[in-house]
Amino acid sequence: MRVKKLPTVHSRSETEPGGWMRREQLDLEFSNGQRRTYTRLLTHGLGSVIIVPMKDADTVLLVREYACGLHHYELGLPKGRIERNEHPLEAANRELKEEIGYGARELCEINAFSLAPGYMTHVTHIILAQDLYEERLEGDEPEELDIVPWPMTDLRLLAERPDCTEGRTIAALYFARDYLKDNPSHA
Repeated sequence: MRVKKLPTVHSRSETEPGGWMRREQLDLEFSNGQRRTYTRLLTHGLGSVIIVPMKDADTVLLVREYACGLHHYELGLPKGRIERNEHPLEAANRELKEEIGYGARELCEINAFSLAPGYMTHVTHIILAQDLYEERLEGDEPEELDIVPWPMTDLRLLAERPDCTEGRTIAALYFARDYLKDNPSHA
């Protein structure tokens, strides 16, 4: 596969500074001389984590929480943003304690992905959490989240449910399932 040279950035300007999702316009020149203006969303912060908390070798703990975008309760994985001066593994353990009342003695980043690389700078780190123990921290959720144990062997059934539609959750679960299969010492 041929490696292409990245476009030259002639200028960049922020179009809506100060908002939650800032927009930046890039004036680009490609290696063939073509010039284009691209717009991308600049997200605040250091990215986010999505956590796959394993109750045991075969059971993941999901949460049911209100999803404003679809105005329903969604079944998914615990997740949250990475705070300043926080490592993704620290963020994952904090979010676990806030959302499901468990910490993890074993945390491992198994992958990371972007949501929309064509126009967003955001990256989500997939963290596998094992050897859970009870510990609760105060979080920012408006109501206590329901914890739903789910067998890792039934991911297809989960992904077919009308209340489990978030792509990050589905992708992270499949990554974790394959990681655990390929790394039996973590299972």
